[in-house]
Amino acid sequence: MNTATQLLQNSLELKVSDRLAKNIRRHFRERVIEFILMLAALSAVATTISIVAILLFESLSFFEHVSIIEFFTDTQWTPLFENPHYGILPLISGTLTTSAIALSVAIPIGTIGAIYLSEFASHKVREIVKPILELLVGVPTVVFGYFALLFVTPMLQKIFPELPGFNMLGPGLVMGIMIIPYISSVAEDAMRAVPMSMREGSYAMGATRFQTAIRVVTPAAISGIIAAYILGISRAVGETMVVAVAAGQQPTFTFNPMESAATITTYIVQVAMGDLPHGSIGYQSIFAAGLVLMVMTLIFNICGHIVRKKYREAY
Repeated sequence: MNTATQLLQNSLELKVSDRLAKNIRRHFRERVIEFILMLAALSAVATTISIVAILLFESLSFFEHVSIIEFFTDTQWTPLFENPHYGILPLISGTLTTSAIALSVAIPIGTIGAIYLSEFASHKVREIVKPILELLVGVPTVVFGYFALLFVTPMLQKIFPELPGFNMLGPGLVMGIMIIPYISSVAEDAMRAVPMSMREGSYAMGATRFQTAIRVVTPAAISGIIAAYILGISRAVGETMVVAVAAGQQPTFTFNPMESAATITTYIVQVAMGDLPHGSIGYQSIFAAGLVLMVMTLIFNICGHIVRKKYREAY
């Protein structure tokens, strides 16, 4: 009897020990996976901090030789000339002008496309159109640049004969076409996430499909739509190759889209591909320009976040 009881106890202890060991191994694997995921998340943060640190370090060295007042007030940007000027305003004006043209095309067309795909298109049409739109994202930007230079600009010159070969209007329009898929896809996903019960309630009140799309679905998805706009703005401000190829590389302080100009990204590419020695003022100027571009993008993102939060609370 004692032997049977002892065997039973040993068996129970063995089962408990096996279960405990299994739980320990599972807990250890979960901890390892959590650690790996944490490292992956921290890598993005570390990369961002490193980029900001490099920009700040190099920019501080630049501002030791150049007055920050001159940097933000001078209307000439000729850091590579014999008599250099370090006024960032020409590059800012070119960046803002091309971005404004692009967004004036991308935001309305992208929003209309999102509303159509979400509320009016059939399932078959949506499955065909949306992948085609998203394929535009994969087209290299240099292709869009030559499309603007060799196709769009000559067409615009037939309408505006005085338009020069390098201008901000052509690449701005092409950038708008390039950004449409970003805005349309993200905004459409936000609209599709609106509960069907809201649409059904609107239909029950006698609203048409168009009224439901404009007055019910769009306000309910405004947070995601504004997020799409923020993505489009960041994409426009940071675009490089389209403006580098088709807008010219001569910094000019102008907001006239019919003239050629350079953007911040264009200048960074121009200098980064040159033979300037590391540590020179001309080389350090690209970090100061990059810091301004980063601050501009940050300001746009903060403003968009504030607007999105305001509308989210309102609805």
